[in-house]
Amino acid sequence: MSKAKNQILIVDDEPDIREVLELTLGRMNLETRSAANVGDAKHLLAEFKFDLCLTDMRLPDGNGIDLVRFIQENYPYLPVAVITAFGNMETAVAALKAGAFDFVSKPLDLNDLRNIVRSALRVGHGGGAPVPAAPVASASEPVTAASGARRLLGESEPIKKVRAMIERLARGQAPVYISGDSGTGKELVARLIHELGPRGDRPFVPVNCGAIPEALMESEFFGHKKGSFTGAVQDKDGLFKAADGGTLFLDEVGDLPLPMQVKLLRAIQERSVRPVGAQTEIKVDVRILSATHKDLHSLVQQGRFRQDLYYRLNVIELHIPPLRERSDDIPLLANHVLARLAASLGMKVPHLTDDALTVLKHYGFPGNVRELENILERALTLCNGDEISAPDLHLPVSGNGQDESEANGTYQSGGERSLDDYLEQVERQAIEAALGKTNQNKTAAAKLLGISFRALRYKLEKLGIE
Repeated sequence: MSKAKNQILIVDDEPDIREVLELTLGRMNLETRSAANVGDAKHLLAEFKFDLCLTDMRLPDGNGIDLVRFIQENYPYLPVAVITAFGNMETAVAALKAGAFDFVSKPLDLNDLRNIVRSALRVGHGGGAPVPAAPVASASEPVTAASGARRLLGESEPIKKVRAMIERLARGQAPVYISGDSGTGKELVARLIHELGPRGDRPFVPVNCGAIPEALMESEFFGHKKGSFTGAVQDKDGLFKAADGGTLFLDEVGDLPLPMQVKLLRAIQERSVRPVGAQTEIKVDVRILSATHKDLHSLVQQGRFRQDLYYRLNVIELHIPPLRERSDDIPLLANHVLARLAASLGMKVPHLTDDALTVLKHYGFPGNVRELENILERALTLCNGDEISAPDLHLPVSGNGQDESEANGTYQSGGERSLDDYLEQVERQAIEAALGKTNQNKTAAAKLLGISFRALRYKLEKLGIE
């Protein structure tokens, strides 16, 4: 018995365009039905079950965005790709905001069209699976093929909303801007959006935009040809090419210099890149996810971030709440982190006492989940026996039990100078010495210290080092 063909709905008032689409999709072994306007499309949607809808933006009795919204409300699991006029990026972005899966521009690039159709059909065949609630490794632990899709731990309302948004966003191809404080797990969320979507079996390429020297940015992003500059001893694929078919995650995108922002915008809009020294452009098919702990809108107002790139990246914003806004999740997170740390050390999982949990729930966690992990790792090392109590955490507190700045110097250990003070002083001296040796080059300083650039940036912020 032969497998039933996928059903595609084509909505366009131009007979020539409908014919091209019908022929192209027919050669992909897909079955098509066509409508010349919104009204006819609604009748076909009610009569048949479709796997994808392709619609033009301008229709006699409405527009494609109206149809996208109608399908979102009545057939939420049906992906819609819109056909836009050449160069009309504002319309394309509006369609993505309304819930469109993706867009293709006129004149039609049939290779782009085929890629979009294949991705959309994968959504209906397992992509966009619900985000499981537990267990989670940690906000900073990488997702690996062996571990499968990482899960988000917590039952608070803020984290439930994030899970619901991840499930929705995984089904589409719209660029997503992930905002939130340092340590909240923005890369984890980006990986989940990728893994749970139709590109989950393709590359996920994260890049820290603040860690690439400005002189090498174009080569790193777009690649280069042999001999194009001193040191270019062979051809090299850039990050866009490495992520082809998958997802490119631009972490700390706010750190990009303005000249690179212009080149990045063009690459995203044209879906093609030109390696340094090359004469022709290379087509790339990537989904863009981005994140930063900075306020991008404020950077735009200050003229430090291009407004057109901001609107292109921020088609949909997903905000990750800080740990202080979901304190009810702290016991679950803390016990899970302790179990993971204890397993790695081959020791019994210690018990968190009630007073320890109370102190954790009342602490502000400026470093979020990453800081929680660091606190528990330190406590696990320093505690005696098989339990961790409040003094073992060495958290800064005031007389009424509320958290204060570490600079206050009053600690749970009786107000005396604690181990935290000493370790902070040692860290500060080591970092300042490394920065001095490298002429304030943070990338080189991180390498000298044997830590990642992200870890160094976190410590610089924590210690208040400019």
